[in-house]
Amino acid sequence: MLSTQLRTEVPSSRRRRTLPAGFAVAGAAISFTSLYLAAGALTPLLVVYKERWNFAPAVLTVAFAVYAVGFLAAVLTVGSLSDHIGRRPVLIGAMIVQIASNLLFLAASDVGWVIAGRIVQGVASGAATSAFTAALVELAPPNRKRLGAVLGSVGLTGGLGAGSLLAGLAIQLTPRANSIVFISLTVLTTLGIVVAVLSPETVSRVPGAARSLIPRIAFPPAVRREFAAAAPVVAAVWMLAGLSGGLAPSMVRSVFHLNSGLLNGFAGFVAPAVSAVVGLAFARVEPRRAMTIGIHASIVGAVGIIGGVLAGSLPIMIVGQAVAGVGFGAAFTAALRLIFPLAPVHQRAAVVAGIYLVSYVALGVPIVIAGQLAGPLGEIPAVTLYTASTVLLALISLVAQLRLRRS
Repeated sequence: MLSTQLRTEVPSSRRRRTLPAGFAVAGAAISFTSLYLAAGALTPLLVVYKERWNFAPAVLTVAFAVYAVGFLAAVLTVGSLSDHIGRRPVLIGAMIVQIASNLLFLAASDVGWVIAGRIVQGVASGAATSAFTAALVELAPPNRKRLGAVLGSVGLTGGLGAGSLLAGLAIQLTPRANSIVFISLTVLTTLGIVVAVLSPETVSRVPGAARSLIPRIAFPPAVRREFAAAAPVVAAVWMLAGLSGGLAPSMVRSVFHLNSGLLNGFAGFVAPAVSAVVGLAFARVEPRRAMTIGIHASIVGAVGIIGGVLAGSLPIMIVGQAVAGVGFGAAFTAALRLIFPLAPVHQRAAVVAGIYLVSYVALGVPIVIAGQLAGPLGEIPAVTLYTASTVLLALISLVAQLRLRRS
């Protein structure tokens, strides 16, 4: 999974007429971003669906969270497949699945269609993320490999933020936002398939494709202590990401009593946008220091979100989300940098799978529980309990990091 090792180029005798390297890299970056534009677009659109079909807040959180189910199912099974059969077949297949999810949203007549589309969307993202991450590095010129890695990082979190903001703008300007968003994304993904077909293959086929479909998660002794210290804050920052995507846009109306599609989209935009910038800015910061900064930022951001909700102040909540985005960008990137190098080479994919398991369970499960609690407790108490739990998790990691630093 998430392989950064360059594979042997396909023999010249088997090469086809392909796009120049610059066009191939740019096209792959746009195609990858389009997957997360679609995922981010659902953030404000879920509020529109809720108003249209009048379903409960608990159903809204389920519709948001099932994305994690599809993503995990795909990343744990086909996440390494492109290492064996090539990048292009996996990317083309994933983008075809992505178009299928767009069509489900276009045809949706009730929330059941949205939930199905969201699962399919998660499958497409999970199948494509590893292959796109590797392909962007491999397609980049020899002296621009870092650019490929940067494009992969920005495409994921930046796409989520931009998708939310653009969809919110569409909701603000037109009553046909759903059609405009998903027709545009279908066209963009179709162009991505064309780019993938015309791009060079960067790896040769190797045996083991069937075996790679067996989910593998491992925590070898060398990584266990570091993983245990990082896992609570990794869960915390992904929970805060779930709050920004799953509940914050809905709270713009239900808590702050503002009926604005643009504000809904902005509430889903700010945290991933900030995390994308911070993830890049912290690439050269010593990982232990970046982890500590990320933990403190996640705590401050969570307190800001709670404070904004309790005070009835949307600006305070938005600032809290932005600070939480700093925590995500710093802490999650640092966790990968601290854990990944400690794993034996042959177990690194399984270790990364374990990190993603923690991440996406934290993204999906707690937000569904919060949605269930919103009915009997009320939305504000449910959000307060949810956010307070992220503070507790971050504090556990802070204590663990201090112990590691002393030792």
